[in-house]
Amino acid sequence: MTPLTRRPRRNRQTAALRALTTETTLSPEHLILPLFVVEGHNIQQPIVSMPGIYRHSLDRLLGEVEAAFALGIKAFAPFPSLPDSRKDSLATESYRPDGLYPNTIRAIKERFPEAVLFTDVAMDPYSSDGHDGLVRDGQILNDETLPILAQMAIVQAQAGADFIAPSDMMDGRVGYLRQALDQAGFSQVGILAYSAKYASAFYGPFRDALDSAPKFGDKKTYQMNPANLREAREEAALDYAEGADILMVKPAMPYLDVIRALREDFDIPIAAYQVSGEYAMLQAAAQQGWLNLSQTMNESLLAIRRAGADMILTYFAKDFAQQYKQQVS
Repeated sequence: MTPLTRRPRRNRQTAALRALTTETTLSPEHLILPLFVVEGHNIQQPIVSMPGIYRHSLDRLLGEVEAAFALGIKAFAPFPSLPDSRKDSLATESYRPDGLYPNTIRAIKERFPEAVLFTDVAMDPYSSDGHDGLVRDGQILNDETLPILAQMAIVQAQAGADFIAPSDMMDGRVGYLRQALDQAGFSQVGILAYSAKYASAFYGPFRDALDSAPKFGDKKTYQMNPANLREAREEAALDYAEGADILMVKPAMPYLDVIRALREDFDIPIAAYQVSGEYAMLQAAAQQGWLNLSQTMNESLLAIRRAGADMILTYFAKDFAQQYKQQVS
């Protein structure tokens, strides 16, 4: 026999031993379920590029939240999908108090007061230009966008948001929104900052869901260069200094090194967004019989947790929670 002092396989011999030595855990409590809401009644529209995911009218959306609650999911990130008739260059629909999105937030909190709602702050779902910031002469303006985001955030806070989640990537927006919320009496409303949001090719199905693709150019002047890690640390440090309560990396799987870096740098929670393209590619491969969906879903989510994410936005939340419930029952 080969004289080996250390034999790591000893700790992997049985299922019980593997359970005892497990370093990373994953449960529905770590997951945030994104939701898509549309105007109307009794509507459930499939999103072709995201199998199993739908746009729901508010009445149907409440049923979706109820089903998720029964599976142990308590955190949600709703997104509005609006017709072009509701969009303009100033995103005025985003801060109309009785608009679709504030009404959705209000309805979820009234029916499920213990739900944790992370609400999206960015212009693109409401903008006729499809960009996250104010457009003028073909340029996305930074500082001029911030007051629009602040109006949006305050309306969401009034409706019952627990955390506003600025996804726009404008410089200085976390500090600006923190000050605006505090001055409006919403110091208890937190900020989940999309700190390292990359200009990624993995967003396509999400833009299908919201019909929010930019009408010209791309988002590379404000979303991050996928080649950069040091820049992500700088962005996160700025958001931290400006008062962010949670820092997020988006997408997740292609940026596990970034998740790990932020986990090492900061002592506040780190979130990751397993985005629509990550979900869609696993679904597509599984439909072809090339991958086992259940196993790859679990492995991908576990990898994101292992990298350092405290919480994960994922379209797999209900699927995972259903499987988890069956395993523990």
